[in-house]
Amino acid sequence: MRLQKATRFALYAILELASDPDRQFSAAEIAERYDISVNHLSKVLRSLGRAGLVEAVRGAGGGYRFTGNAKRITLLDLIRLFEEVDTANSDTREPGDTTPEGRALGSVLEEIEDIARATLSSISVATMLKLIAEERRRDAAAVRAVAE
Repeated sequence: MRLQKATRFALYAILELASDPDRQFSAAEIAERYDISVNHLSKVLRSLGRAGLVEAVRGAGGGYRFTGNAKRITLLDLIRLFEEVDTANSDTREPGDTTPEGRALGSVLEEIEDIARATLSSISVATMLKLIAEERRRDAAAVRAVAE
């Protein structure tokens, strides 16, 4: 599954902010960590703010802070803020869609979309943070193994 840039940036930002919800992160800090455009990330952060997931803190030492519930917000929730993930509109027809082959292919593709939506809706931000911690432990173990 390919995600639009804004969606990826939103996921990176939420995961970064949710990793330490008491800390404020500047857009520049997050952008530098992921090698992304500060301007584009700022637009994404504004959208996340409008959705009530982050809060902008102004002034010296300001930045953004996670305000959502990491156990309740799913990847699907975040992705839906930036792109359409529901079944394609049935009014849109492609050549061959009305043939038996086209209908069969459509059924398979719809099932794949249903599985993807179910998977994305079952993975919370908290679960992602656990997966990230596990990846960091693996990386540290690999570095230790190389050093030995």
